[in-house]
Amino acid sequence: MSHKAGFVNIIGNPNVGKSTLMNAFVGERLSIITSKAQTTRHRILGIVNGEDFQLVLSDTPGIIKPAYEMQESMMNFVKSAFEDADILVYMVEIGEQDLKDEDFFRKIIHAKIPVLLLLNKIDNSNQEQLETQVAFWKEKVPNAEIFPISALQNFNVPEVFGRIIELLPESQAYYPKDQLTDKPERFFVNETIREKILLNYSKEIPYAVEIVTEEFHEDEKIIRIRSVIMVERDTQKGIIIGHKGAALKKVGTDARADLEKFFGKQIHIELYVKVNKNWRSNANMLKRFGYNQ
Repeated sequence: MSHKAGFVNIIGNPNVGKSTLMNAFVGERLSIITSKAQTTRHRILGIVNGEDFQLVLSDTPGIIKPAYEMQESMMNFVKSAFEDADILVYMVEIGEQDLKDEDFFRKIIHAKIPVLLLLNKIDNSNQEQLETQVAFWKEKVPNAEIFPISALQNFNVPEVFGRIIELLPESQAYYPKDQLTDKPERFFVNETIREKILLNYSKEIPYAVEIVTEEFHEDEKIIRIRSVIMVERDTQKGIIIGHKGAALKKVGTDARADLEKFFGKQIHIELYVKVNKNWRSNANMLKRFGYNQ
């Protein structure tokens, strides 16, 4: 029996449902999902294995015009997604008109590989609006196959998955068949804590935060974790900690609950907050945090 394998890279504007789609395909919450834009900062691989196929999915940051060094690095992750894709998935949502970067858009319409355009969040539209949007995108991206979907409701998602498998090239597997992702355990600890900060704090706080897990010790029944929440200013440190440490405690409690589900073990987590001034514009710091690679 022949075997198929390939890289399927998901791109699109911020908050169009890229992470929701990848998690639906993989069956695990590998990418942060919140209602806030720019949630995904890194390129995250999710691996789906079947007896005769291996699908390597790549969730990328939403396409933006970079305002500072960290965002420049985020867009480099998106650029790399064009370089190794066997299939490109371009996600848009109902009412959307264009990508925020024309260079990326030109790459999509001139792509030499299959392009699937997924019109997401159709549960927020009516039939007339849907037909108008499908016609618009057919003209805008004539090289794409268009699928109206709701990633959140799993509508048409199995059909898209089936089409992707059909389009995969014949190849041996790129990763071991029991592997779920290319990221280490500490990455998912960091992302889980960052998700809780996105959900529990407002304004600029979530975007000024980076997480570093300094200790990850796994025993048979328990994992002991020590993580540092990095902020840019002393005022942000105070907000993260909250009155008598209540806000920080809630982040730890919420993160522990999700991590226990993810790892299937009891979690003991300690959180600390440190100030690292202007880390988002510091090349050395960005490299340490996994950007600028």
